[in-house]
Amino acid sequence: MGNVTVVNNVTLDGVMQSPGRPDEDTRGGFTHGGWGADYQDEVIARQMGQRMAAAKGSLLLGRRTYEDFHAVWPNRTDNPFTGHLNRVTKYVASRTLSEPLPWQNSILLEGDAGDAVAELKRRDDEDLTILGSGNLLETLIRRDLIDQYVLLTFPLVLGAGRRLFSDGNTIRLRLVDSIASPSGVILATYVPS
Repeated sequence: MGNVTVVNNVTLDGVMQSPGRPDEDTRGGFTHGGWGADYQDEVIARQMGQRMAAAKGSLLLGRRTYEDFHAVWPNRTDNPFTGHLNRVTKYVASRTLSEPLPWQNSILLEGDAGDAVAELKRRDDEDLTILGSGNLLETLIRRDLIDQYVLLTFPLVLGAGRRLFSDGNTIRLRLVDSIASPSGVILATYVPS
């Protein structure tokens, strides 16, 4: 059986919306986009690079994250992540996209996203990694389909924005690993307890 791992950037108050760029996700009038840029450092880059290089599995993305990644990553040559992102299988949960998907190695999940991910977990020994994808995460969290959370927690409180854990979620987690970076970001790995 495969595992599902969430890898996400969050603020201290749990906001995951738009860490990379000001225009990344402005839903709800969000004006704090790009909040993660000032905190990038060598420790974070090295740790994430090592984790990506060691990953043996596929990506699992919601439509918005898939479209945003497809617009940015396939043509970038200034980083170590592009080759991996182009090569890896990308499962995409969407009610509006249709096959064929434009980015190489992309597969559209059929039907209900929670059912499709549960089936992938059952039939594969392959691990799945979710990046971003807030709506998909809400579905999978409610269905108890997440096996591990790798969270980069930034020393910042925004007070507004889409959060990783929505109201009504009660999840007990156990810390299994953590590293603090010079910029104050804590990279922590949790599993449900």
